This record gives sequence, structure tokens and C-alpha cells, in this order.
Amino acid sequence: MRWLDKIFKGSNHRISEGQYQGVFADENSVWDMPSGSLDGHAHSGNEDLDHAIALSLSEEEQRKANNIGGSSEVDDDEELARALQASLDIGSPPRSNQSSIYPSTHAYPTGYKICAGCNTEIGYGRFLSCMGAVWHPQCFRCHACGEPISEHEFSMSGNDPYHKSCYKELYHPKCDVCSHFIPTNRAGLIEYRAHPFWGQRYCPSHEHDNTPRCCSCERMEPRNVQYISLDDGRKLCLECLDSAIMDTNECQPLYLEIRDFYEGMNMKINQQIPMLLVERQALNEAMQGEKEGSHHMPETRGLCLSEEQTVSSISRRPRIGGNRIIDMFTESKKLTRRCEVTAILILYGLPRLLTGSILAHELMHAWLRLNGFRTLSPDVEEGICQVLSHMWLESEVMAGSGSSSHGASTSSGISSSSSSKKGAKSQFEKKLGDFFMHQITMDSSPAYGDGFRAGNAAMLRYGLKRTLDHIRLTGNFP
Repeated sequence: MRWLDKIFKGSNHRISEGQYQGVFADENSVWDMPSGSLDGHAHSGNEDLDHAIALSLSEEEQRKANNIGGSSEVDDDEELARALQASLDIGSPPRSNQSSIYPSTHAYPTGYKICAGCNTEIGYGRFLSCMGAVWHPQCFRCHACGEPISEHEFSMSGNDPYHKSCYKELYHPKCDVCSHFIPTNRAGLIEYRAHPFWGQRYCPSHEHDNTPRCCSCERMEPRNVQYISLDDGRKLCLECLDSAIMDTNECQPLYLEIRDFYEGMNMKINQQIPMLLVERQALNEAMQGEKEGSHHMPETRGLCLSEEQTVSSISRRPRIGGNRIIDMFTESKKLTRRCEVTAILILYGLPRLLTGSILAHELMHAWLRLNGFRTLSPDVEEGICQVLSHMWLESEVMAGSGSSSHGASTSSGISSSSSSKKGAKSQFEKKLGDFFMHQITMDSSPAYGDGFRAGNAAMLRYGLKRTLDHIRLTGNFP
């Protein structure tokens, strides 16, 4: 199973800030306004006014010196007023109802700017230049909290600005294990791992800090949730625990269901083969006692025994104390060989769907041995066993989703009698069934993965019966 590696970079933008002096910036650029002063601009206007007044007073004194009459005080006042009005008209921008948030250098005379936030004239004073427009400082606000953005850097999502802290809270990924923000790597990029099926995101460090995984669904244990510890060291998440099968007696109805599943495909198993739920140690010891057969590493969850052995099985469902399994009762059973198959052993503590898929796989081993398929290569034998396991899971998931099983029954040979016994499943259990099918289809091992894909392709093309007949004759898939 491969885990995904994700890297991405966050949004980062700068604000240009300055005093409005009638100079436009390129709306597609980020720039720094030159440090200016409103007083300097006002002083330039005052010099024009003083000059106009001085000219008017000089002309008046000259007329008096030359004894030039004929102009009343009223005329002198009107002339002075006209000079004052002319000086005040310099630099006054026109008024307009235009409300574009992207100012254009051709739309208005120099010195006229519209705030992209409130659509009013900015006038004289401080302003911000960013996102291709200009803003009153109080109008440039965070899309998340609604407060003005006063920092020199901000983040964006789409066309919306955010405080860097608000953006991080909304968009910076958090680890699903420790709930902290996933840290950046040396290049300043956010790097995390993700489960290829569940999508669980987590810090890369958790792959090396002994964070436990559920032995069924493979999800990592979050810090705020405690998985159940089984006595053999495995961990089980609470969702998988809901349908976990814990002892041999509890597993018997499921075992009979799967035998019915085989019978519905005209593959009835007449021999009464013992089935036992066992601990990990007992399964490993039994596996070492077998002379033949391949096993799925890193952990074997089921075994079809051909040799006589004494096996310790779980006789009563253990209790849960705190976050641990307690009161485990086992009993030893001597298995004698009455046919080609001595017994089927299944690892305890797994959800019903996973337990059933293992049973379907091991029962196919039994069927092959009981029907004379004795010298198959590992990829053919394990591959066709995985095909049956996948078919059973598919029938369970389809039946549990409430959809008609007729299509699946006609394509794979599954009878309606077995599928009618399946009840409704929770959303998680259906998702879990999809995950187990995903594991089978994506398995990278030569025997189990490549073997399944070759066997499944043959079954889909020729049907299960013709595929099995071909295997019996040639030892290979058609």
C-alpha cells in the first residue's frame, strides 16, 4: 500500500502604502509608493495663491502712484476675487458617479482615485495599493473576520484577501493525527502524507514516531482518540471494533453464509471443515508447521491447514477494560486430517467484512484441494482465491447499499439465496468494504496482486466456470 506525498505553497501578497499625490500605479504590479507629504502638496497651492494676491496688490499700488482713477473699490475687490478663484481651481478634481474597482489612467484626470471598497473618492491622505486597485486603509478588509488588514503582507483565496493568520486557520492543512498545523519543509513548502484511500492527512514525522495504525483499516491513531489494544500487540479503531468478530462461536454464522455463497455458485463444499478463530501467535505457529503454501506478508491473517496440528483457539469473546482486551479464554484443539484439508484458521479481532473476505479466500484454497487442483503456481492459486474474496466482498457491499444484487448475481454466478441474507450496513461499514476491495485490487505483490488481476480479467471475460475449467486443464489462467 503506497501512501501519498503532498506539497503545496500558500498565498502571499504585499500591500503598497503611501500618501495620495495624484500619481497612478500600474494596476497589475506591486509597488511601494514614494513617501510623500500632504503638507507639501498644500504648500504648492498656497504659493500660487500668495503670488496672485501679491500681483493684485502691486497693480493697485501702481495705479495709486500714477493717480489712475476710474476704478472703484468694488472693481478692485472683484479683481482680487477672480484671482483667488483662479488659484483655488488649480488641482480640483471633477466629480463622477463611476464606481469601477480597477482605476484606469484614462478614465479620470490625474489626481482622481476611487476606493475599491466603498467606491468613493479617496481624496488626500493615506491609501493602500494592492490587488490592482487602491483602497482607504479602513476599507481593505479580511474576507474571514471582516477586520481591516493593516499588515504589509496578506493572503488570498480566489479574489478575496485574508489576514495571514485567518488564511492559515482556514486553509493551512492540519494534521489528522496531532491536530497541529502541518509544518513546512526546508524549502518553505507544506509537505504531508495522505492515506491513498481514506485521505487521512498527517505530518511526515508520524511515520517514524511509532504512531499506531488500526490493524484493519490502516488509519493512524489520532492523539485525541484511543484505539483498542489487542493482547497480541495489534490496535483496533473504534469503528472497526463495532463489527469485530472475537471468538470461534461468533464466527460460525458468517462461516455458514460463505459456504452458502460457494454453493450458490455451484461450488458446494461437502466436507465439514473445522474453522477456528485464533490469536496471532497461534496462527504463526500453525503456519510454520505447514509444509507447503504461500503466505501474504507482512502478516498472515488466515490459513488453510493440510497437516495435523494442535491449535489454541479462542473459545469465548473477551471483554474490553479501558482501552484493552481482557479475559481472553482459549482452548487447545487437536486437528486430525480426514480429507485434503484439516482446518481453516482465521485471525481474531477483525471486522466482519474483513473476516469474511479472509474466510472466502481460505475456503477457495480448500475447494481447490478437495477438487484435485494440487500443483498450481502461487500466482494462479492465490490469484483465484483473491478473485473469490473480492466477489464475496462486492456482493456484501452491493447488498448492504440497498441496490439490487441481480446484476452481480448474473455476472458472477452468485445466487439470490445467499445475497438475500445480507442486512443493511452503516456508511462506515460500506466504506470499509470498499477499502478491502481496494486493497485486493491494488495489492503490489506478484502472487496476490498480479495473480488477482490476471484471474479477475479471465473471470470477467470467460466467466468463473470456464476459468476454473481452464486452470484444471492447464494450470494457468485462460
